[in-house]
Amino acid sequence: MLKGLYLAKLLAEKASNAYYVGGCLLDSFLGKYSGDIDLALPRSEVKQTAKNLGQALDAAVFEMDPEFCVWRITTKEGFQIDLSALEGDDILKDLPRRDFTINALALPTTSKPTLKLKTENGKTKVLLASVNQKALIDLNKGQKAIKDKKIIANNPNIFTADPLRLFRAFRIAAEREFEIDEDTLNLIKANASKANKPSGERIQEELKRLMRAPNSAHYLKVMEDLGLFKKLLPKLADQKTCAECYYGEGGVWKHTLLVVERIEFLLNNLKLCVPEFYKELEPFCQDHALYKMTAFLHDIAKPETAKMKDGRLRFFYHEPQGARRAEYFLKDLRYSSLERKLICKMISSHLRPSNLASNEIVTNRGVYKFFKELGPAGIPLLFLCWADYTSYVSMESLKKMLPKAQNPVMTLEESKALGAEGKTLRHLQMLNLLFTKYFKENQKIILPEKLLDGKDIMRNLKLPSGRIIGIILEHLAEAQVEGKFTNREEALAYLQEHKKELRSLGDKDEKHIKKP
Repeated sequence: MLKGLYLAKLLAEKASNAYYVGGCLLDSFLGKYSGDIDLALPRSEVKQTAKNLGQALDAAVFEMDPEFCVWRITTKEGFQIDLSALEGDDILKDLPRRDFTINALALPTTSKPTLKLKTENGKTKVLLASVNQKALIDLNKGQKAIKDKKIIANNPNIFTADPLRLFRAFRIAAEREFEIDEDTLNLIKANASKANKPSGERIQEELKRLMRAPNSAHYLKVMEDLGLFKKLLPKLADQKTCAECYYGEGGVWKHTLLVVERIEFLLNNLKLCVPEFYKELEPFCQDHALYKMTAFLHDIAKPETAKMKDGRLRFFYHEPQGARRAEYFLKDLRYSSLERKLICKMISSHLRPSNLASNEIVTNRGVYKFFKELGPAGIPLLFLCWADYTSYVSMESLKKMLPKAQNPVMTLEESKALGAEGKTLRHLQMLNLLFTKYFKENQKIILPEKLLDGKDIMRNLKLPSGRIIGIILEHLAEAQVEGKFTNREEALAYLQEHKKELRSLGDKDEKHIKKP
């Protein structure tokens, strides 16, 4: 097991010309453990030093960025040490070129700070517990900025040197609850046109880290106000003036930010919001960033689909169109195909639970079809819908209605009697019903036992193999969840009784297939 005393001594000996820099130093001044150590040293020494340290730690060593000469060491405990080349091979030339004053600090490894290590969720983290102030290099009042919790540009050219810093400023602010000072905000605004210059992968990483922080909505608003999404996601700006008659000043954009806030509240307070199923739901909500990105994009197509119909503003087909817009955006940011598929499925289907709630009674067949067609997006979609519905009421009203959200679904008449809040409450009760069906009646409704197979269909209905067999099997599954039969014998009897009707399903399906 890696020990702090050994690690500090090893770094002082094997990387004697290196300096502790970056996040590990910043976090240590805040009294927080960091997931890695950043070292800066002369370019000519980076490669060999990385290999020497890797060998001593029995760790994996690989080159991350040939252009900037960055190497990474990953220990068996999951701890990382990143080594990067100094600008000009001199720390006094390197620090003025760094992004923010809070990061323009350096501590020689030879000063041997006390390193404290601890393990969280299987990963080792580090804290520089004692720092020799005389050895610390601070050229631009970085320690004061840390104390004041301020993010200040280290020089006027930082965003020209690396436009990714436009996003990094907000990510650091969100992660550490810092404020970006006014001059730096003005500098970001002046350089916002460069926001699409970094690679998609690098922007993705910054946005994900931002959205893992507890108060993402606030920072997303400021980023959009300063123009950072203007080229990345041009349609976002159109939300600000769309549907102000419905959402108030700020239109759809105001609503979008509220949905991000609500999904943050749900993810951070799962036991309060869904007390009966919070333990079952915890495995579904590990990736906060994915849910927040979905909330951020869920109504992206509302402005282009907005139309007045019978004196009412409507957004016909904004869900599938929004999914297409989201796909382009996420692809540009190099999101994985799995992430894109899940996010876009949620966006394209986010009105489905509301459509279920428009019926007085939700049948088992309706629940089965919902989870069958949504697949892995089923439960995640309910998280998005929870945030969407609750965005229409104040936080005070929401907290008051949460206990009632666990009650049986009220009638449509009862919800109308309670006004706008009644609609939200009924929707929450509907979501709780879907959670109940999923977790308590999964084997009966969501994944019913398959009582008959394709061979049974072909033999009993005297049909050849083909598309019709799958259609009939799906019809039988829906009949099963409705309780029309409960075992194989009853299923075979149902098959014989409805033979003519089942055989005709193929004819009905053919009518829906467009011919070339």
